Amino acid sequence: MEEKIIDILNKLRPYLNSDGGDLEFVKYEDYIVYIKLFGACCGCAHRNETIKGGLLRALQAEIPEIKDIVIVE
Repeated sequence: MEEKIIDILNKLRPYLNSDGGDLEFVKYEDYIVYIKLFGACCGCAHRNETIKGGLLRALQAEIPEIKDIVIVE
């Protein structure tokens, strides 16, 4: 499961990179994906919209059992 999640996140990574940000997969536990943000994503006012509206939606399209995505510091 983790490999599939990482593959999906890697496909989305260029969009974050184009705005000066990046992410790192931390873990998958209890149907929740944990990630860490870097660069411009850390202080971005729109990061929750990007994470919940973009990344989570893309993950759930491929893996419907994922319930949430959480940003860890």
